[in-house]
Amino acid sequence: MRIAFFDTKSYDHDFFSRENKKYQFEIEYIKPHLTEQTAPLAQGCEVVCAFVNDTLNAKVIDILYQGGTRLIAMRCAGYNNIDLEAAKGKLKIVRVPSYSPHAVAEHALALMLTLNRKLHRAYMRVRENNFSLEGLLGFDMLGKTVGIIGAGEIGKIAASIMHGIGMRVLCYDVVTDPNFAKEEHITYVDLDTLYRESDIISLHCPLTPETHYIINAKAIDKMKPGAMVINTGRGLLINTKDLIEGLKSGKISAAGLDVYEEEGEIFFEDLSYSFITDDTLARLQTFPNVIITSHQGFFTREALHNITTTTFDNISCYLNNRPLQNEVA
Repeated sequence: MRIAFFDTKSYDHDFFSRENKKYQFEIEYIKPHLTEQTAPLAQGCEVVCAFVNDTLNAKVIDILYQGGTRLIAMRCAGYNNIDLEAAKGKLKIVRVPSYSPHAVAEHALALMLTLNRKLHRAYMRVRENNFSLEGLLGFDMLGKTVGIIGAGEIGKIAASIMHGIGMRVLCYDVVTDPNFAKEEHITYVDLDTLYRESDIISLHCPLTPETHYIINAKAIDKMKPGAMVINTGRGLLINTKDLIEGLKSGKISAAGLDVYEEEGEIFFEDLSYSFITDDTLARLQTFPNVIITSHQGFFTREALHNITTTTFDNISCYLNNRPLQNEVA
């Protein structure tokens, strides 16, 4: 049984090949993203495994279906890149709903601490034998207020971590959990309150029509002056041009971005021998108070192991006509 793995890197090959000793699937590792141009490479593969920046629009789905594909196994939690209506009646879709929420929540904390204490600037400065402390002043996070937008599994872990270091934690979510609020001493609030009172805002919500550009010019205008913004969720949660204006005006003191709204052809790739043609991303990179990481929040040994085992379990259930526990409705 052949499986086409698109957008694969060396670490995908290592983890999946190691786990595949149990399954003995015939895997074709394909480096390019899944697009209309590359979809024909899956001809004859009943299963296609895709990732966050692959394209699964109506045209791609039709090409895959005509080529014999019947299952799309996403090796990630998100599936906003899939045209679900086009897939109905043609392809079943499964995903990895949770691989390591701790990894993403801990990465959000790492971004906060790095920006606050200017560790990225201090590291480069010391390497040049500059041991001055000028411009590196931070603040105690103890007693400061962090606003968590999206209190799902990752958001709850982030909230627990922030409470653990002595921060006041506000959460916004369409679904509240009174027991969690009581146990972790957090407070659910509306968005306006969260914007107004938070020293740091961290995004952990899924991308939906309601959360698309949840951080925009209007939201930034409501924020406490000098707020820090962290995004380890989805790039389209932030209107990047509005974020840049907020940084230029000083309304936003710093931004830590593990995702970017136009990351598809950039993140996960080595472009060190080329140049960035995305003017907005290039502008972001000029700010010393902005840290951009390449969608690496999930990237831990534990998370990759969980992604691998869950993906293969999903495929095995499909092939053996067992219920699909992680099917996307």
